[in-house]
Amino acid sequence: MSEVPALRATGLTKVFGARAQEALRLAREGVGRAEVQRRTGATVAVHDVSFTVQRGEFFVVMGLSGSGKSTLVRLLNRLVEPTAGSVEVGGRDLGSAGAAELRHLRNREVGMVFQHFALFPHRTVRENAAYGLAVRGASAAEQRERTDWALETVGLLDRADALPEQLSGGMKQRVGLARGLAADTSVLLMDEPFSALDPLIRRDMQELLLRLQSELRKTVVFITHDLNEAMRLGDRILLLKDGRAVQLGTGPQIISAPADAYVADFVSDVDRTRVLTAGDVLREPRLTVRLGDPVADVLRALGAAEATGAYVLDGERRIVGVALDEALARAAAEGRTTVRAGDLVAHHVTTPPERPLIDLLALLGRHPVPLAVVDERSRLLGVVPRAAVLDALAATPAAPPTTVDLTDGPTGGRTGGRAAGAAPATSTRS
Repeated sequence: MSEVPALRATGLTKVFGARAQEALRLAREGVGRAEVQRRTGATVAVHDVSFTVQRGEFFVVMGLSGSGKSTLVRLLNRLVEPTAGSVEVGGRDLGSAGAAELRHLRNREVGMVFQHFALFPHRTVRENAAYGLAVRGASAAEQRERTDWALETVGLLDRADALPEQLSGGMKQRVGLARGLAADTSVLLMDEPFSALDPLIRRDMQELLLRLQSELRKTVVFITHDLNEAMRLGDRILLLKDGRAVQLGTGPQIISAPADAYVADFVSDVDRTRVLTAGDVLREPRLTVRLGDPVADVLRALGAAEATGAYVLDGERRIVGVALDEALARAAAEGRTTVRAGDLVAHHVTTPPERPLIDLLALLGRHPVPLAVVDERSRLLGVVPRAAVLDALAATPAAPPTTVDLTDGPTGGRTGGRAAGAAPATSTRS
């Protein structure tokens, strides 16, 4: 049985104005927002938006000003009542929740960090951070323990007794984040929390949030109008235009396969080297080898692949070394028939799949084999050829390479194509 998502929105719609139902009817007929407003005087802020957010996911909603993203986030905790559609938190439909249940939900299930800090000027940093716990009725001891942990987590415990007026903009936003962490809600909504900060402080806050997310794995719905911020932070991104969802996917998916001309134009200025990772562009190695494979077969396969070297893997797919054509030719001339450990060199570089392309550019093309992408157990996931990176940066999909599997048979290798990104092929030994 699949896990219940942290949050589910189904057909969420919000129309502001006296003729809301007439406006909704026109929107359902495909009439654009501007024309609906001209005919009815009502504004379709959000129309028929559906998505799920999994537990521990960092989900970003983005769009330009007026796209409906801030209305959407307020629909998720019923700060704004929907005209149509539903929201579920942990499988519970919010539509039937009464006032008391909604207060409980906002205090314990769905917290919020606001764009303009929303701090009480007459309360200290600690008191501001403890506000949600105080409203909840937590004991003084629990408030102190949770709040001091949260302030330490965001690097502000030493300013716990300061007033907001004594803090910089970045510090004030850290207090807002600490308040959300201290409340320990299952979902944290963040409505453009960094948009009021200058670029350097904004970058610092993004770094802090990434670090916290890697440690705490909170379920976050993050609103932004900054595409680079969305690409940097989001596990998945929902892109809105005029209140409608135009695309939902990971950053690399949206960059490589924009849903329409609007999205393509929207992402045209994104620095792909910072968004795309080694895992996004990895390919199957065209040839891999194992110790004991016939030297003659490996040499033939290298020639067919127009390669000068191949990775040699053990039974767990860990890289043992690199077999070069020159070394194998010497082995054959000396009468040796199988690949041995002494024939191998260490002329290669490895990287984890999450490493961004900007960190890999200087490593490409310097070795006889492509850059190797390995998992946390050093097992080969695939390789990053220079051409694959150039294709990705040019947004031109590369055709999957031909894969060569060696066999024990004396007739040499066999070839076949498989989709890029699948498990890399290796030699087969009986």
